[in-house]
Amino acid sequence: MPQTPTEPESIDLEKPNAARVYDYYLGGNHNFAIDRQMAEEAIRMWPELPLIMQANRAFLRRAVQHCADQGIRQFLDLGSGIPTVGNVHEVAQQAAPGSQVVYVDTDPVAVAYSKNLLRDNPNASIIRADLRDPGAVLDSPEVAEQLDLSRPVALMMVAVLHFVGDEARPYEIVARYRDALAPGSFLVLSHAAPEGRPDVASSHEDLYRQRTATPMTMRHKADVKAFFAGFDLLEPGVVPLPLWRPAAEADVDEHPERFTGLAGVGRKP
Repeated sequence: MPQTPTEPESIDLEKPNAARVYDYYLGGNHNFAIDRQMAEEAIRMWPELPLIMQANRAFLRRAVQHCADQGIRQFLDLGSGIPTVGNVHEVAQQAAPGSQVVYVDTDPVAVAYSKNLLRDNPNASIIRADLRDPGAVLDSPEVAEQLDLSRPVALMMVAVLHFVGDEARPYEIVARYRDALAPGSFLVLSHAAPEGRPDVASSHEDLYRQRTATPMTMRHKADVKAFFAGFDLLEPGVVPLPLWRPAAEADVDEHPERFTGLAGVGRKP
């Protein structure tokens, strides 16, 4: 029998998957019992986790809207995860019809659902690839078909680099993508950080390290800011998720630092 989007090949049900756990935090249903068990364990340790994930998703939407307002019509979303409401292509194509979007993820469930979601959208596609191999991503047929790298692109690295350990040389990975981008391109980035909740950050890292195939490495603000080398960092800089150009003051919590996620957008000169 042919595979369906709910039964893609190569699913490892022995371990939770970070993309599917994230989907559960956002209230999605593209996850399995093993993912839900880990998510519930994490929420018991850290009840605000779903709110943090929602704040991260809201940042993504604001940043995509900003890039579209600046004339960007091409988006490359690395580690895109399970499709949910407010995807990059939905925001971008509503703001600027005809915008081209390429999603990249390694999880077969994320790829299968995304292919199903995008089957009638000629301006958006997904590839199953590892963002840690920029050459494979940038040389893929989907990128060649959808994106013109001689023109500005918005490179999305939202809530994904904390799953790239130091041994993989994440700064070099970002630099390789940066060097392939045309001037006027944007880097949209968010990253887990321990500053706001040091009391639970280490135990959260331990949980991912012990239970998933993608251990988490939280990084401090100075380390997150270093990813923007070669980009002009836009105001307000690298800040807690809710503080990056909120739509309204009411959207900002009294203690935004407790969201333990940092966000920023940079433009390549």
